[in-house]
Amino acid sequence: MGHGHGHGHQAVSASGRQLPRLVAALLIGCVFLALEITVGVLTHSLALVSDAAHMLTDVFGLGMAFTAILLAGRSGPTYRRTYGLYRSEVLAALGNAVLLFGVAAYVLVEAISRIVDPPAVPGLPVLLTAVAGLIANLVAFALLKEGSKESLNIRGAYLEVLADLIGSVGVLLSGVITLTTGWRYADPIIGVAIGVWVLPRTFTLAGRALRILFQHAPADVDVERIASELGGLAGVRDVHDLHVWTLTSGMEVASAHLAVEPHAEPAKVLAAAQNLLAETYDIKHATLQVEPCESTRRCEELSW
Repeated sequence: MGHGHGHGHQAVSASGRQLPRLVAALLIGCVFLALEITVGVLTHSLALVSDAAHMLTDVFGLGMAFTAILLAGRSGPTYRRTYGLYRSEVLAALGNAVLLFGVAAYVLVEAISRIVDPPAVPGLPVLLTAVAGLIANLVAFALLKEGSKESLNIRGAYLEVLADLIGSVGVLLSGVITLTTGWRYADPIIGVAIGVWVLPRTFTLAGRALRILFQHAPADVDVERIASELGGLAGVRDVHDLHVWTLTSGMEVASAHLAVEPHAEPAKVLAAAQNLLAETYDIKHATLQVEPCESTRRCEELSW
């Protein structure tokens, strides 16, 4: 049996490189959250309250992202936790998605209760707060953009900041309409729009996290093709028990049994299979069992 060298430390270090940016975005979020909640409560603005709820999930999500990266980086594999705590960032991303679903539901329920008798909302404080929020979100958005490509966890926080960025534009629009026309329905309508806008992105984030937790094959990996190409290697008669999954962002893992011909050299088959997975599919962590064809009977007798 052979074991390819993993690249988990590379994935963890990729997330770790983003820690200073993550901390900066977290601090910006905390400051603006306090401002938005204060103004939203004082002005009875549903648009601001909705955006503040999103900002709360940003702060909480960024905090979870920060904690998850620290856990994954400092607590590597042990004999008790053979994969370390790498999955903590996936759980954090799923937690962010659940929070966003909850925020959207809250805003919709609150907006329905306000449609009958929308409260008067002063436009100027809402407008000024929206401008401050727009600036804060632009800075946080820029800080997290690079890291969102490397880590699902940071991508979750990045999507929340993106939602807040759009939310700030919505609150800005609400403030302008209220200030210039006095139309009371602008605030609850835009509050609902902000809550609904984030849902498709939340579904995508939750789907990616659940795909990893259920250990499905990565979406961009053709497992059937891998089986075919492994089976086409010199000396290989059969490929079975092939599994490909994602441990955490940037860490694809595979395992398989390769039944070989009697004349085949196991070391050469193993090297060829590892090179195929690493060079063609970027799967550098592969556990491959090279076995004689007679051994496949035992595998067929297993219940799963």
